[in-house]
Amino acid sequence: MGPSGSGKSTLMHIMAGLDTATSGAVWLGETEITDLPDAVLTVIRRRRVGFVFQSFSLVPTLDVRGNILLPFELDGRRPTRDESAWIDTLIDSLGLGDRLKHRPHELSGGQQQRVALARALGTRPDLVFADEPTGNLDSRTGREVLSLLAAATTEYGQTIAMVTHDPIAASYADRILFLADGRVVDDRARSSAEDISRFMLSMEKAA
Repeated sequence: MGPSGSGKSTLMHIMAGLDTATSGAVWLGETEITDLPDAVLTVIRRRRVGFVFQSFSLVPTLDVRGNILLPFELDGRRPTRDESAWIDTLIDSLGLGDRLKHRPHELSGGQQQRVALARALGTRPDLVFADEPTGNLDSRTGREVLSLLAAATTEYGQTIAMVTHDPIAASYADRILFLADGRVVDDRARSSAEDISRFMLSMEKAA
């Protein structure tokens, strides 16, 4: 979290290997990705990183199943039996079973974000980046998506790094980092939306 221009998106892009850090080192698990060539980074992102965007970023010409399986297609392979079972579990738990033949324009915003979430989790990545995942959703649907993200961590052991301006969304997180002017200014455990709002307000006043 942090004010606009604080460096949230830049940090996320560096962590995901999309941008190169000017100093320091970037690690994904046991792998240092700081100076890896683009071709190697592309494979790492495809296999070990997932993305959930505010804009959903679904392919309009693919149906729901095609969008969920897209990371495997891009990797030039089919899901293994275990991976297929996992994807079926995701489809079932996200309530997409009766939507598999629908294209994105035939889905509600919440359904599209569920497809994006299934796609991000399908390869069981080490880390999923969620960039304002509730930004284009109404309040009720946004809370549903946040509950699904929380369930992904508690039930599936998935690690999720989320960028958000929403104190309620941040209150779902186990750890909250506050950025200002490219620096981490606070690092705290799970907090209430009220406490997060107060701290964000104090940051704005200090600026």
